[in-house]
Amino acid sequence: MNRIVLNETSYFGAGCRSVVAEEAKRRGFKKCFFVTDNDLIRFGVAEKVTSVLKDAGIPFEIYSDVKANPTIKNVQNGVDTFNRSGADFIVALGGGSAIDTAKGIGVVANNPEFYDIKSLEGVAETKHRAVPTFALPTTAGTAAEVTINYVITDEDAKKKMVCVDPNDIPTVAIVDPELMYSMPKGLTAATGMDALTHAVESYITPGAWEMSDMFELKAIELIAKHLKNAVDDGSNVEAREGMALAQYVAGMGFSNVGLGIVHSMAHPLGAFYDTPHGVANALLLPYVMEYNADSPAAGKYIDIAMAMGVNVAGMDEKEGVKAAIDAVKKLSLSVNIPQRLREIGVKKEDFPQLAAAAFNDVCTGGNPRQTSIEDIEKLYNTAY
Repeated sequence: MNRIVLNETSYFGAGCRSVVAEEAKRRGFKKCFFVTDNDLIRFGVAEKVTSVLKDAGIPFEIYSDVKANPTIKNVQNGVDTFNRSGADFIVALGGGSAIDTAKGIGVVANNPEFYDIKSLEGVAETKHRAVPTFALPTTAGTAAEVTINYVITDEDAKKKMVCVDPNDIPTVAIVDPELMYSMPKGLTAATGMDALTHAVESYITPGAWEMSDMFELKAIELIAKHLKNAVDDGSNVEAREGMALAQYVAGMGFSNVGLGIVHSMAHPLGAFYDTPHGVANALLLPYVMEYNADSPAAGKYIDIAMAMGVNVAGMDEKEGVKAAIDAVKKLSLSVNIPQRLREIGVKKEDFPQLAAAAFNDVCTGGNPRQTSIEDIEKLYNTAY
């Protein structure tokens, strides 16, 4: 049996943030709890959405206690603030950090028995839907606005907790590429490669099926076409819109079929070193693709190469594997992604701990090749 869980309503296109007030009023909501980060406030991006609320006469309270890798405390503080606010819906503006924080707040506010946050790790049996949430991404990568996943860091344990819960999916996704125009080159590159990682991993996971395959191949095609242009020229409307759509489409797939050990290995890097998630995924992807080529998924690599624009005519499986990995490496290099763990401050002496954490990560079960702590430690060394 296969399952697809998606948003109740989604909007796409430049300027579509204008529907925030319309959707709130249509649903009878009275006050907004607005979750975002301080940078988006400082650079005027948040005002592009709060102005819509102001013009419609919808009161709101801003919560900006959001970290790049959101923590248990960020979520708990948010729950406390939400409960005092009198708000009846949430608007989350930002990358995965802000939207994940909002998901945690929304879930716990309606399921207070999970206030410790740690009990949400894995597949939590929450009984109630989260507070209705409108998610507006400002990065083209995480697809947090369409997924049933969110990630919270347990700082004491140096651990990223992956939480999987259909109750957390935002009610409304509003994918407005105009909110992404101010993304700097490095963030555009990292989040775009994060989206590619989602598409590649979920295309080759054992849980993949016809519908998810359709999503992921289209996402790969769009990313190969638009990412470099979006990095080189942030005001390129076609590229921004292409990447905004690509990351959402990738999310439609991976949210429902899972990921693999690229994500398992990236999560501890964020917990140990606060490494940006997109950078970690982008760096690790080619190395894990090489590792997973020794699996039943190898036959799908030629499809990945073709989606990335490679002429695969006459290629056998082995050549298709090489072509796919080479295409990913080429795109990564073209947008200046670091290629070695030593470049981003990872310490070799931490590899045993990192490998153990990665092996126990919820994403490991979705990898197409069975793995071990020893294999993962070797992969860290290879990427070092």
